[in-house]
Amino acid sequence: MSSEEGAAAKSQSADVNAQIDAIVEQRIKDGGMVGVGGAIIVNKKVVWMKGYGFADKEHAIAFTPDTIMNIGSISKTFTGAALMRAVQEGKVSLDENINSYLPFKVINPHHPSEPITLRQLATHTSGITDRQAAYESVYHFGGDSPEALGGFLQRYFARDGKLYSNDNFLKTKPGTHREYSNIGAGLAGYIVERAVGERLNAYTKRHIFAPLRMSNSGWFLSEISPAKHARLYVAQGLRIPIPLYGITTYPEGGVRTSVSDLARFFAALLNDGEYEGARILKQKSVEEMLRFQYTSANKPDNVNLQGEDSVNSGIFWATKHDTTRIGHNGSDPGVRTIMLADPNKEIGVILFTNTSMHDEESGHYYHIFETLWKHALQIKTQADKAAKQ
Repeated sequence: MSSEEGAAAKSQSADVNAQIDAIVEQRIKDGGMVGVGGAIIVNKKVVWMKGYGFADKEHAIAFTPDTIMNIGSISKTFTGAALMRAVQEGKVSLDENINSYLPFKVINPHHPSEPITLRQLATHTSGITDRQAAYESVYHFGGDSPEALGGFLQRYFARDGKLYSNDNFLKTKPGTHREYSNIGAGLAGYIVERAVGERLNAYTKRHIFAPLRMSNSGWFLSEISPAKHARLYVAQGLRIPIPLYGITTYPEGGVRTSVSDLARFFAALLNDGEYEGARILKQKSVEEMLRFQYTSANKPDNVNLQGEDSVNSGIFWATKHDTTRIGHNGSDPGVRTIMLADPNKEIGVILFTNTSMHDEESGHYYHIFETLWKHALQIKTQADKAAKQ
């Protein structure tokens, strides 16, 4: 490339970035978002990251790619990676009856002879459902949850537990029906903890956070510097700050991380378990985690595998937009997050906001995502052209 061509390319890139900035900033304003951070991954490399708005509006602290916030249900992908690590180590089997690993019994009263497996928990086909009155109690505003994960799960699943009900289970046979379950994901994380002999935060720190140099990541508020943690807001005309909180069932939604840290984890998954020389899982384990688990021979009765409303699932890994994108989203009070890639794992986009919104406002958030997705496709096209020259 000549110096003139290089200068033209830089000018064009600057123009594109300015256009993205203008779109994002306008959508932040229209959607009532306080802070936004995003990253783009192309060909397994992070090629763009930026933050906009505020991590803390009251103190004028900017939202950057290193701002830490809880990421909602994207946390399940870390639980999925930990589960596959435990499988890799021979500590658990995806298709074993989960009661082999538990100090209390989990039995669907409508199908008492049918076992529930880790694969079913991880693909949301276990028949466990989140009974709302019980699930609402897992949020603890003001700090980490004082209740132990195992204690809550025993109260929910053991027949003599105070939260037990036949309504904690669907009437469909385990493995035959898809229903997204946060409590089921919490149970999977608890099983991993018991099998490997340490809590999920310690296990993932050793096998994921530390190898990938994710220095701004943890599961509990007590692990994160308050100065680095974003303040969370609810958009209700005004942007109202809310207290930070912990979740008793943390394996389903407890991870706190930054855009820059999550991009390293996402890139590792898209690159068969390795990023910048650090391997967190064997290639075979990642392939099993990311592959579509629903097939014509193993299809939930309420799922279509093709067409406009098609759905599929990996191990705590899901499809979006009719199986044209894979990864996970997250939503909690004061939190919206996205981490999605194309099925070929060539491009990926991460998007955070520290503001929860009504449906009509959230369209602005998704418009930002689509803007970044379009930019990712353009970068990929340019990279492919350059590789051919």
